[in-house]
Amino acid sequence: MRSSLLFSLFFILVATLCIHGYRPRIKQGKETWGYVSVREGAHMFFWLYYTTADVDYKQRPLVIWLQGGPGASSTGIGNFLEIGPQDPQLNNRTNAWTNEVNILFVDNPVGTGFSYVDDVKLLTKNNTAIAVDLVEFMKGFFKKVPEFQGVPIYVFAESYGGKMAVRFAQALNKAVQQKKITCQLAGVALGDSWVSPVDAVLSWGPYLHSVSLVDSIGLKKVNSKAQEVANAVKAEKMGDATKLWSETEDVVENVTNGVNFYNILNHDKDDARSNHISHQREHTFTSPHVEMLYKRHVEAVSGALDKLMNGPIRNKLKVIPKNVTWGGQSAQVFEALSDDFMTSAVQNVEMLLNTTSMSVVVYNGQLDLIVDTPGVEKWVEGMNWAGTSQWISAARKPIESSAGVTEAFSKNFKNFTFYWILKAGHMVPADAGDIAMKVMKEIVGVKDH
Repeated sequence: MRSSLLFSLFFILVATLCIHGYRPRIKQGKETWGYVSVREGAHMFFWLYYTTADVDYKQRPLVIWLQGGPGASSTGIGNFLEIGPQDPQLNNRTNAWTNEVNILFVDNPVGTGFSYVDDVKLLTKNNTAIAVDLVEFMKGFFKKVPEFQGVPIYVFAESYGGKMAVRFAQALNKAVQQKKITCQLAGVALGDSWVSPVDAVLSWGPYLHSVSLVDSIGLKKVNSKAQEVANAVKAEKMGDATKLWSETEDVVENVTNGVNFYNILNHDKDDARSNHISHQREHTFTSPHVEMLYKRHVEAVSGALDKLMNGPIRNKLKVIPKNVTWGGQSAQVFEALSDDFMTSAVQNVEMLLNTTSMSVVVYNGQLDLIVDTPGVEKWVEGMNWAGTSQWISAARKPIESSAGVTEAFSKNFKNFTFYWILKAGHMVPADAGDIAMKVMKEIVGVKDH
């Protein structure tokens, strides 16, 4: 009776405190941020969160998160919309990856997010140049926090970021071998990544048909335009390929009544038209097709964070130059890389698998259209890697929730693993936070408590 009374009094006390605005204290992690000048006039911004796990932070891996676009901000989108400690309303995120690992968000390439260049001529135009900048960034980063040189590093990337990540991993691995930098690069994880654009585009029609979003006539229309893209790439007319890619997306929107490229279930008209949300940017595109692609794949996502990043976050950081606006150069970044959009990075993945022992992971959301799973499976199963046939024939294993519900599947051979994430679109952690956390922990080797 006494214990029951004490419990009741405790419950009343907690309820009273909550009513009056008190909330149980959430453990706040250490964080730091700043700039690294990767070239004269080219400045890359980073935001590091130390893990809040109840261990010495150096006992947990460092996850480097690279966003896509190109021109989409890691410190904004990845941080506040996907895996960081707080959401856009600055509420604590239950599935924050910082609960388990250290997270380094990098606004890459230069000109993205809070990163900036003094002259737009300094913007990168291909993934080789991006990788060089990222290696220089890591050199500067380790000067600021040298203790992370001895911590296992995993590069996680999303969308176009996957192309950047594999080339970066190659360059960083080479720099380590040449003793130009000291670090423990352990793996790369490619989430819904634009690694093989042609395979992605060619799979759009069949994928849409399989889920009833087009009929046979719509299928033929999408396939026909997609083949034009493939033909342009084969002829190495990359500018034409980018233009045709934009036209293929126009066809897809037309025959599907405005499907959402990032999650096919988000199909109501208001949401679908978010593909075309427009925000003021001081940049005039040379091509209307590139402008439309930018509005669909960078501005529509980044625009929702403008007020947060250029208001409360900017005030918190206190290091952003007065003439720099979050996302202010993103349109120029996107256009500078327009000839690189349709290039493949499959050969870079193959090289990582063939010449290193690092972990290479591909994970993909079931409901993503822009980088749909059938297209990703196509290039993965065609890799020029000695282990490809063994991986194909390996057993696929289910991953279940605590309630026994199947949330994903995985397949592994040697240092390559593929994850099929169910009920998730392009931004897997935003759509399926629990399973994304579980998969991340499995990739980096963090065990459940």
